[in-house]
Formats: sequence, C-alpha cells, structure tokens
Amino acid sequence: MIPFPSAIRALWAVALAVLTGCGDASGFPEDGLEAPVPDFASARIDPPPGVRPDGCWVRDVAPAELETVTRQIEVAPARYNANGQQISPARFRTETAQVILRERQELIFETPCPEALTPTLISTLQRALEARGLYRGPITGEMDVLTRRAVRRYQTSNGLPSGLLSIQSARGLGLLATPRDQL
Repeated sequence: MIPFPSAIRALWAVALAVLTGCGDASGFPEDGLEAPVPDFASARIDPPPGVRPDGCWVRDVAPAELETVTRQIEVAPARYNANGQQISPARFRTETAQVILRERQELIFETPCPEALTPTLISTLQRALEARGLYRGPITGEMDVLTRRAVRRYQTSNGLPSGLLSIQSARGLGLLATPRDQL
C-alpha cells in the first residue's frame, strides 16, 4: 500500500469534516449534500420596486456548487531494460482540486403568501411532487423538511435552486391559477 502524503491526509480530514457537517437531520443521505432550506418567515422580504405590492416575496441563497476533481500525474515513467522487460513501474502522484460548477446566487422571487399555503394546497403539492418522483414522504399537508427538499429538487430542474415554493412553480404544478394577463 502506498502511504498518502500528509497534505493529502489533511485534505481528506477537512473534506470529511465538511461533509459530515453539511447535511440536515432528515435522514435521507441519498439526496446528497443540500443546503438547509429556510422557512417562509425567515426568508420574507418587502416587495422589490416595480412589482405588485400585494404579493409575497422571499430571498434565498443558492450555495455555490463545487466538484472535487482528482487526477493522477505521472512523476516518473516506467523503466524498461534492453529486452523490453519492465524494471520499475511508473510512479504517480495524486492531485486534488475543487472546481466551481455554479457560483453562489442570491435569489429573490414571488411566493404564495402564507394564507394561501393551506394544508389542502400543501397536500396537493406533496401529491404533485410524489407523482413526479420527487417526494417520498407521507402526505401530511405540512410544509416540512421533506416537502421543501422535494420543492428544491423540482425547482432546481427548472432553474430555481430553492426549497421555497415560487409562484411560477405552484402554477406549473397546477396548484394556482395563472391570471389571464400573464398567459
């Protein structure tokens, strides 16, 4: 077995520490690392200038998406004798780097107001997400962690990486009517 240089051991230790502290307590490791999903009350903001003042707006942050790239770099080629037999194998070193796939984003968007998020609407949301294979929990009518994570999965595939339900997503899922002037 080839011993790891101390720098690589340290990098792995940091990576493991970060990975073990990034998830939430939902118990769904198959979902990978996801940022915590804020609730409506902590994310609510005043309507931005130039929009309907009676709407409900939120601010969320989509964390940067990183990928760890590991590659082997040849430091010494294999050596061969005059008969073509290998005298010593090639030697490699491992190089690891993180690449930013997507920068951190601040998201501001309109969301259904709290009074519209009734247990009936949330149950319908859970069923709509379940039908798309995105929600795997019980139909409770509560905007719990599992529901917000499923909303995040749905919205991320539509370009909005947030677990807070947007008006557009609610309309796209058939939960809210689209006003005639927005058709």
